[in-house]
Amino acid sequence: MLCPGLMNAPDSLNDPAAGPAAPGREAVDLGRLAALLGYRLRRAEVFAFQNFAAHLGGDGIGPGQLGVLLLVQANPGSNQTRIGKALGIDRSTLVSIIDMLETRGLIRREPSPTDRRSHALMLSDDGAEFLRAIRPRLDAHEAEIARNLSAAERAQLIDLLQRLTAP
Repeated sequence: MLCPGLMNAPDSLNDPAAGPAAPGREAVDLGRLAALLGYRLRRAEVFAFQNFAAHLGGDGIGPGQLGVLLLVQANPGSNQTRIGKALGIDRSTLVSIIDMLETRGLIRREPSPTDRRSHALMLSDDGAEFLRAIRPRLDAHEAEIARNLSAAERAQLIDLLQRLTAP
């Protein structure tokens, strides 16, 4: 595993292509690390999570929780298993996220009309309002993390990332 400090260091220290280092700080030659896909994905993830926190942290929502809310909004009545598989979240983690969202009144569990053993997840009215309220900040976050990409490059990156994680 790579050193966590290296993962959180500013790009100007770790990537000469990112431009000159801050005054008094030398750029670090990343060597082979610069061309490792896993490293670049991790750096992008850290950047996206930090930016997410800056834009939406005050709303008391994390990326995983938002993912659940957005999937429940798009797939009303889905059960926990389906939502968890779509997000790649294990059952115990998903249950705690759903419990938290339910406690906040953003989603509700209803008896499944097709399977008595599971619950249908529904966005509550408060959940729909919450998503409407945060949309400008979510859009600003998305625009900021894609600030160096054209619309076509953004679409291509999404396609490439989907292909990386396809079965």
